[in-house]
Amino acid sequence: MTTTQTPDNDLRWAVIDILTIARRNVLTLIRIPISLVFAIVQPVMFVLLFRYVFGGAINLPQGQYVNFLIPGILVQTTIFGAVGTAIGLAEDLQRGLIERFRALPMSRTAVLGGRTVADLARNILVLIVITVVGVAVGFRPHGGITPYLEASLLMLFFAYAISWGFAFVGLAAPNSETAQAMTFPIIFPITFASSIFVPVQSMPSWLQDFARNQPVSQAANAVRGLMLGTPTGNSVWLTILWGLGALVVLAPLATMRYRRAA
Repeated sequence: MTTTQTPDNDLRWAVIDILTIARRNVLTLIRIPISLVFAIVQPVMFVLLFRYVFGGAINLPQGQYVNFLIPGILVQTTIFGAVGTAIGLAEDLQRGLIERFRALPMSRTAVLGGRTVADLARNILVLIVITVVGVAVGFRPHGGITPYLEASLLMLFFAYAISWGFAFVGLAAPNSETAQAMTFPIIFPITFASSIFVPVQSMPSWLQDFARNQPVSQAANAVRGLMLGTPTGNSVWLTILWGLGALVVLAPLATMRYRRAA
């Protein structure tokens, strides 16, 4: 007896394949914990550096900079975590795993979907750790638990959408070192020329328009407002729109690049 293929069956098997690849990537992360340690140590260093070294030089009312800083660090951390998508795919491609995966009877979306889902899981763990560190250094999310969870989901969605762009970078790079180098010119301008670490008003006038309207600033403003219980303006909706736009554009680009890989 033959099994009739239907869209529902195709979707079910695609989800199973994605979760299988995601599980493989998560197990790899667990078995090589040094990469996870580095993923946690870097944002902790940023927290301590800006909280105790640079924080006193930033013009905000006494005691308020830590509440300004931690939501921004969380956004930066999830975006930096998405870079792992590029590095992981470049490593798989370099080792010949992508070619093996393509030879298997699995969904074409499984490799990219599994990698992005696994990196999303890693981001969740890092977000929890940085939240604990933030509270330890004085961060107080006055917005409450529900807005905090909403802010966390928003930044995770935004980082997940961006990770599809980094998937394209990883598939285009010849090795993981090159993939990491290729992400720096992309990620550094949009994270450091933003409202993550300092208010946009403190920047030179020629830089303020870019910093105020670029997507990372919108994400940082939305997350900060939700966590602190302050007005968010249009930042939440703009962040969602930026994320949806990134998925619509970047996911097909990464998928087409995957079909040409190996």
